[in-house]
Amino acid sequence: MKVIGFAGWSGAGKTTLLARLIPVLTARGFTVSTIKHAHHAFDVDTPGKDSHTHRVVGAQEVLVASSARWALMHELRGAPEPELPELLGHLAPVDLVLVEGFKRDRHPKIEIHRAEVGKPLLFPDDPFIVAIASDAATGQGALAGAALPVIDLDDAEAVADMVVARAVPVAAVDWRRADQAPE
Repeated sequence: MKVIGFAGWSGAGKTTLLARLIPVLTARGFTVSTIKHAHHAFDVDTPGKDSHTHRVVGAQEVLVASSARWALMHELRGAPEPELPELLGHLAPVDLVLVEGFKRDRHPKIEIHRAEVGKPLLFPDDPFIVAIASDAATGQGALAGAALPVIDLDDAEAVADMVVARAVPVAAVDWRRADQAPE
């Protein structure tokens, strides 16, 4: 499996881009999975459903299966949040894993930058950003000095080309967090 991430400020369009990018990659014959980091509590279960009841009363894991899909919910119950390498290990093998968030990890990332969000670029402080997808013109503003490829945020085909070129095997990544000192 190869991995590449997408990092950017809230509202920059990461999810919107992935929704356009995944069909392009699958049309090219790649199998694709995604991992999305959430900074808040979230729930994929519905109160009143049996699976929700099982989880609320103390089940560590609840697996729900049907003829259309299966889903596994795992309660941390105070355990530390799992890191990206552990989460990758839970996925079935695919060609490409697209990671949204986990911006402090050391995998290659494409920065998603939308000028109207008004936030600074991340790439000057993150050596693992390998390209920038932006709605700003290449030669303007902070992008004028970018020593990285800049892709049009609306060009899913060009972003797909960059993903294929810059994704790396999961086993090749040094998974220490960027805020961890090397040993």
